[in-house]
Amino acid sequence: MISVFPKTLIATRFLSRTRPRIHTPKLTAIRTMSSSTQRMFQLKLDPITGNSEWVVIEDNDDGDESFAHNFHQPLLATTSYLDMLNDSPRNTAFRQAIQKTITKPCHVLDIGAGTGLLSMMAARAMGDEGRVTACESYLPMVKLMKKVLRINGMEGRVKVINKRSDELEVGLDIPSRADALVSEILDSELLGEGLIPTLQHAHDNLLVENALTVPYRATTYGQLVESTFLWQLHDLHSIEATVSDGIQLTPPGLDSVLSVKRQQYAMHCNPIQEEIKLLSEPFKIFEFDFWKRPESSGETELCVKATNDGRIHAVVSWWVLQLDREGTIYYSTAPRWISSPTITSPVGWCDHWKQCVWFVPGSGISIFKGEEIHLHATHTETSISYNLDTQVPTSEILNHRCMTGDLQLVLPPERVAIYGDKGWRLSMLKAVQSMLSEASHVMSLLPGLKERGLQYLQAAAHANGLSRNCIEVLEKRVKQLTMHDIHQKKVDLLIAEPFYVGHDGMLPWQNLRFWKDRTTLNDILSEDALIIPSKGILRACAISLPDLWKSRCCLSNVEGFDHSVVNATLGACSNLPELEEGPCLPFFVWQCGEFDVLSETFDVMEFDFSKQICLCQGKSQVKFTKTGVCHGFVLWIDWVMDLQNSVVISTGPDRRYWKQGVKLLGTPRTVGPQRSRNVQACSAVLEACFNPLQGELKIILDFL
Repeated sequence: MISVFPKTLIATRFLSRTRPRIHTPKLTAIRTMSSSTQRMFQLKLDPITGNSEWVVIEDNDDGDESFAHNFHQPLLATTSYLDMLNDSPRNTAFRQAIQKTITKPCHVLDIGAGTGLLSMMAARAMGDEGRVTACESYLPMVKLMKKVLRINGMEGRVKVINKRSDELEVGLDIPSRADALVSEILDSELLGEGLIPTLQHAHDNLLVENALTVPYRATTYGQLVESTFLWQLHDLHSIEATVSDGIQLTPPGLDSVLSVKRQQYAMHCNPIQEEIKLLSEPFKIFEFDFWKRPESSGETELCVKATNDGRIHAVVSWWVLQLDREGTIYYSTAPRWISSPTITSPVGWCDHWKQCVWFVPGSGISIFKGEEIHLHATHTETSISYNLDTQVPTSEILNHRCMTGDLQLVLPPERVAIYGDKGWRLSMLKAVQSMLSEASHVMSLLPGLKERGLQYLQAAAHANGLSRNCIEVLEKRVKQLTMHDIHQKKVDLLIAEPFYVGHDGMLPWQNLRFWKDRTTLNDILSEDALIIPSKGILRACAISLPDLWKSRCCLSNVEGFDHSVVNATLGACSNLPELEEGPCLPFFVWQCGEFDVLSETFDVMEFDFSKQICLCQGKSQVKFTKTGVCHGFVLWIDWVMDLQNSVVISTGPDRRYWKQGVKLLGTPRTVGPQRSRNVQACSAVLEACFNPLQGELKIILDFL
């Protein structure tokens, strides 16, 4: 009897993939240049097979057809460009500040120009004179910017340079230093897109002394909070102490072996406002001036007084952008519970800028109302971090790291929370135990497992009373495994976590990489091999998502400039040409602003993992249960873990640790359970087809 726990676990090791910088796990770019042309090699990753290929993108005006041919969804759909351009408060603030700051002809430099919106604002502010240089390093965006400039009659007034700003040279790329800088290279943390080194190089090499800048200044703020939800996202060891299933993923001596990275995490905090207890007033942390050269690092000591009794689980932070010198134009990423006299118009929901959360290590710090706590904040060129004076002493942290050594495995916060979730653990344990009684040879697929992962598995096995040699790792890819590798014994039980690969930006059905690998392994599986999970059920519901739809809808006039030519490339969801439709994209639905479920949950199709991967189709009628505006459909996979269908792990919109797929409508419909003058549809039909060759799900909707 060879089984997962008492006997042998055979695992496979996969080659890891480098995560790219453009907000999607599918794309990585390399740029090359010659004297006559520019080209970019875009890495396209197939999530189902794990295979990748390089696609060449040339700098010519006819290249967009190659995008459509080589990529199954719009090339830039998973970036934040569309959301930013639909952020009216952001666009208006920049327009007002540029008009106020650039009042006479001069040389303006736009770094990270995107579609060229800020460049065109600057050119318009100067009239027919002056000069604007738009610097953009990403070739697909450069191609798109040239289209936008052309349609707005700005080709001759904005010079486009396809380089990083730190590659620009005065006298070669630009004739002289610029008199003004307009730039928006900010992320939710403020510094993560390289704001500091970009400003340093610009002030040293590209700008005149005392140059004008838009924005003028940015200030970061924070607040101490108590939140069980936020605590569950990082402290697996403490959470495990409350679980009574007998399994220890972080046993004594390996307390922090499975942990999150010590960094700020971007997150919409408004949806969990009712679950957050505020323990302090907001406090100012750092101030960064765009108009002068910033320092590479900095630190500050703050004395924060508690306003409530509680346990500090996290620091929630945000920033306020002052766009003009006089301090009359502002933009803020503060949560909605923060009021400020400087922010006269509220900023609506947007996905490109969120609040940030810094997790206080361990189970937090107990504090009483009126008590003071010292917060030490530091920043590097690209990040901000914190330390509280009553946290675990530095010596203990160092000893902790020495104990775990290289075994420390960094996980996303949601994965940590899943591993500590009682329901998830019980489901997995129940499914495995129910099938082990019938299995004699077990194989578990663990993609991405490296040496540290193997060391952890061996150490965890020993800590749970198992011998270290009960785990055997085959350092081969799935397609290379043979009967010789598994000692001539066919596999009776194949196990995988439902999310298997689990990249942050993947759609639910792209986790069917597991099914593809199960198919590849078919020759070494016994005839009646058991599979965990046994099947997946694609489920869906109609939903009202006004904030998300508004952020993804088609662009037309943005602050007086026509942006209609960018819609298809950026993956907009409305007013597209015939036969074109918006893409299905992954989101944490609970973080998507206002939403309301308008229909019953319905099954679309099933994926039977006892069989080899194949084309799957499904068709279901949608019955609306509530009157409201339907903006689209949410889709997810419920994973059936056992043959009796009694153990099901759901990843639907009420499960906050998983992303769902969202298919937005081109035109929202008013729906309801009964047809009336105001109700456009009382039912609909959703048809879907899963193509295993491309890993794509084709969705067809018909309202009745």
